[in-house]
Amino acid sequence: MVDVIPAPVSTGRSPSGSTRLDAGTALRAGPGTEGVARWLRAALGAATGLPFPEAADRPHRIELGIDPELPPEGYRLVADGHPVRIHGGSAAGVFWGAQTLRQLLGPDAFRRAPVRPGRDWDLPAVTVEDGPRFGWRGLLLDVARHFMPKEGVLRYLDLMAAHKLNVLHFHLTDDQGWRIEIRRHPKLTEDASWRARTKFGHRASPLWEQKPHGGYYTQDDIREIVAYAAERHITVVPEIDVPGHSQAAIAAYPELGNADVVDTTALSVWDTWGISSNVLAPTDTVLRFYEGVFEEVLELFPSEFVHVGGDECRKEQWSDSVTAKNRMAELGLADEEQLQSWFIGHFDAWLSARGRRLIGWDEILEGGLARNAAVSSWRGYGGGVAAARAGHDVVMCPEQYVYLDHRQAPGEDEPVPIGFVRTLEDVYRFDPVPPGLTGPEAAHVLGTQANVWTEVMEDSARVDYQVFPRLAAFAEVAWSRLPAPEDRDFADFERRMTAHYARLDALGVAYRPPTGPRPWQKRPGVPGRPIEGLPPNM
Repeated sequence: MVDVIPAPVSTGRSPSGSTRLDAGTALRAGPGTEGVARWLRAALGAATGLPFPEAADRPHRIELGIDPELPPEGYRLVADGHPVRIHGGSAAGVFWGAQTLRQLLGPDAFRRAPVRPGRDWDLPAVTVEDGPRFGWRGLLLDVARHFMPKEGVLRYLDLMAAHKLNVLHFHLTDDQGWRIEIRRHPKLTEDASWRARTKFGHRASPLWEQKPHGGYYTQDDIREIVAYAAERHITVVPEIDVPGHSQAAIAAYPELGNADVVDTTALSVWDTWGISSNVLAPTDTVLRFYEGVFEEVLELFPSEFVHVGGDECRKEQWSDSVTAKNRMAELGLADEEQLQSWFIGHFDAWLSARGRRLIGWDEILEGGLARNAAVSSWRGYGGGVAAARAGHDVVMCPEQYVYLDHRQAPGEDEPVPIGFVRTLEDVYRFDPVPPGLTGPEAAHVLGTQANVWTEVMEDSARVDYQVFPRLAAFAEVAWSRLPAPEDRDFADFERRMTAHYARLDALGVAYRPPTGPRPWQKRPGVPGRPIEGLPPNM
C-alpha cells in the first residue's frame, strides 16, 4: 500500500518490484520545470547524497515535464522502471508530484544530510494520478501575537509544501505588535513592533513574562519569504488589520485613534489578549495613512488577494466620538455597522483600482459587503454560506473545526487549553463545503485554510505542537476528494500517519504524539480558556 498524505486520487501498483535511484541516476528537466528540478536536486540531493546530474540521454533518470492535458495542479507519477516520470499540468503540478516522490522514498528522504551514506534508494513500482480538490489550501500563521523569526517562517513554508498546501495567510499586524517594515511610517517598527511584557496563558491568567517581546520583517525579509514561497508554489497573502485590532499602530501614531474619546498618546502596544477597544478613527488622515501602508505592501506581495482583517472591531469609541458621528452624518450612514462597511468598502475600491482583491473576515458582511470582496468564514459556516449565496468568493475556516490553537484533547495535560476539543479525527472529518449550497454557490468556495493564532504559543516548539499532526489531516481534507465526513476511513488515515510521523521526526517537527504530550510539552499551572460544547452558527 502507498502511505502518501494527502491521499492521491488514484494509485496503481506494478508487478515490476521497485526502481532504484543511485549515484548514476540523472535528473532531466523539461521546459518549464527547471525550478522544480532545482528544488528536487537540492532537497533530495541533501538527504540522499546523490548528485542527480542533468543528463538527457542517460537511461537511468528522473524526468520532469509539462502535460497540458493534466489539470493545472494535477500530476502523474510513473515509477515502473527507468525513466521515472513526473508530469504535471503546470510547474506547480510537477512540484506536487515531486513531493509525492519524496514521500515514496521513505522518511530519510526528508533529512538534510544522509544518515547512511552510500545507500541506494528504492522507489516502489507505482503509478500515481493526482490533483487537488481546492485551489486555496491555506495556513494562517499569526506572527503578530508572538513573533516568528524569518527562519521559522521559511521552515513553515517547507512544511506546507510537504503537505501540498499552497497559501500562506500571513497575519502581520494586531493590537500586540506590527511585524512589517513600512518605510514611510518608521515608528511602526521602531515603536509598534515590540511590547514591554507579555501575558502568559489566557488573558485571565495572573502570569506574566516580564521581558520585552517583539521583532519585525524588513522589506528584504519579506521579499525573501515571498520568493522562497513562490519557489514552492505557495502564494503569500498578507493581512494588515483595519479598522480593529490596531492598538499597536495607534500607539506609534496616536492620530490614527479616536483622540476625541481617549488619550491616544497614552497608549502602548497591548501586552495581553482579547479584543482591544482602541480602533482606527474613520477619518481621511487614517485612510491616507493606510493607503500609504498598502502601497508598500502591494510592492512586496504579488498576490491577487490582500487581507484587511475587518473582524472584531469594537464600536464603543465610534459611538462616543463626535468625529465618527459627523462622518456618519456626512455619508448618510445609519449606524456604526455601516460605518465599518464604508471603511472596508473604501479599501475594496482602492485595491480593485490597482488590480487586487480584498478579502476579510466574515464580519465584513455586517453593514453590507463590499462589491468585489471575498470572505474568510471563521465564525462557523454561516458567513461563508451568506457570502456564497450573494455571489462572493469564500475561504472556509470555521473555528469549530480548523482553529489549531484549540486544544487537541480534554485531558489536564494539554498545555494552556484553549477553546473546543478538536482531535485529529475531528479535523479529518471537516468538510469545507457545507450542505445546502447549490452547485453555482458551492463554486464560490475557493477552498479552505487552517488558522494558527499564537497568543499562547511562545516559540516554534509550541506552534509545532498545536499544528501537528492535525495539519496533516487538514491537508488531506483540502487536497483529496474524500467521501462525506461520516464515511471517511479514519482508520486508514491513522495507518498512513504511522509512516508520516517518521517523516515529521526527520523534519524535526515537535508534534503532539498520539498518546498525549511529552513531559516537556506540558505547561502545568498556566491557565487556558476551555469552552465546552459548540456554539451556534455551525
